[in-house]
Amino acid sequence: MKHRKSSLTYIILIAIVFVAISVVFDTFPRSRMSQLEKRELATFPSFSWESLADGSFTSKVSSWFSDSEPFRDELMTLSMQVKHLIGIAPTEDNIKFHAPEPEKQASRPKRKGKNPIYENADDHSETDENTLEENAKIANAGIMVVGKDKNVRALMAFGGSATGCTDYADVANYYKATFPDVNVYCMVIPTAIAYYCPEKVKRYTNPQLPTIRNVFAHLNPGVKPVNIYFILKKHKDEDIFLRTDHHWTPLGGFYAAQTFAKVARVPFRDLKSYEQHVVHRYVGSMYGYSKDIALKNAPEDFVYYVPTDVEYTTTYIDYTLNENYRIVSESRPQEGPFFYKYKDGNGGAYCTMMGSDQRLTVVRTSTKNHRRLIILKDSFGNMLPGYLFYSFEEIHVIDNRYFTHDIVQYVREHHITDILFANNIFSAYLKSTCNKYRRFIKEQPDSIAPEAKSNVPEEITEVKPDSISL
Repeated sequence: MKHRKSSLTYIILIAIVFVAISVVFDTFPRSRMSQLEKRELATFPSFSWESLADGSFTSKVSSWFSDSEPFRDELMTLSMQVKHLIGIAPTEDNIKFHAPEPEKQASRPKRKGKNPIYENADDHSETDENTLEENAKIANAGIMVVGKDKNVRALMAFGGSATGCTDYADVANYYKATFPDVNVYCMVIPTAIAYYCPEKVKRYTNPQLPTIRNVFAHLNPGVKPVNIYFILKKHKDEDIFLRTDHHWTPLGGFYAAQTFAKVARVPFRDLKSYEQHVVHRYVGSMYGYSKDIALKNAPEDFVYYVPTDVEYTTTYIDYTLNENYRIVSESRPQEGPFFYKYKDGNGGAYCTMMGSDQRLTVVRTSTKNHRRLIILKDSFGNMLPGYLFYSFEEIHVIDNRYFTHDIVQYVREHHITDILFANNIFSAYLKSTCNKYRRFIKEQPDSIAPEAKSNVPEEITEVKPDSISL
């Protein structure tokens, strides 16, 4: 009898839990935005008989239901807390690199003896054993979480080869051939793992310096390389990369902009000409990507610098994307702030500069030297223009994912004198990045979304969502 009562009690408890979960998932408001994952969640699809017939409607409904569950971020955080408490973490065998693999050697095997990738590379001494405590663990998908407590840092493994990334050099050469009277520069931005990877887990990532050298070796004489690898290495004991985010910091961008200014032979001011601002308790993208609660428990300061004695105005053209991530329209030019203010604890603080990647930015300064710069960039490039207001009369910031015009005409109309390619090494390695830059050079539209033909007169580009917003 006791056994029956206990079984009945157990069944009732399970039923109550099941009903409670069903009520929450079926009746509570569904989440629309994940601050943890830094993305908009799936929305309920529009119905059509065609989508019902081909099965896409029901598939999208299923995706919407699973992606937008109520309290998504809270439930994911709870799951991470539980895993942290009981010590569950993916094993080394579960490693998956984020880097593209255009060549067979792009993914790196465990090192046994010498690896030709490392021969003649200066990276052997990149990492000081004391830089971070070596209690490294692999969180997931090629992300290493190293250090502990307030020094914890997330690193993305790099899978590129020493002979890869030549397309990036080729596209810079292509621009120089297209614009022979314009100064063209090529910058490859390293990522944090080049400087902070503990020796014991270096076998899971490739060195970045050989790849960067390979890019510069393939540049034509007219293209000017901007090698920021060693200036960042010199300052690696400073906060030049974010610990909880895959990006670098504004301070890292300062040293890169300083190096570029020397190559471009333009004026440059030190940090005494800037006012420091801080967003406290910042937790960036790597918390969501790694699903490691240690990062949330180790927030950091996001420190940025605002120029104090130069006048400037910032104009934006914003792009609208459809559900297939295609640009369907663009706004009229409108003025706005270059530096956006975020409250302490806001996970979007990396967007302090220019507010978004999904726009074309033009900054006009009081520096009258007839030098007008285009920065062709990914999100890492956002850290550069704010330090160049003393250096250029105009700065045009174009993200490789969002641009609708013919750049030949754009350069001509705006009297551009300088073009800087500034992409992080992951983005630079991608053929898709380079192909987008090539498609900017054309006179006629390629393919225009039907609903956008009346709104956008120039080329419409397809934009794939970046899993890590590179």
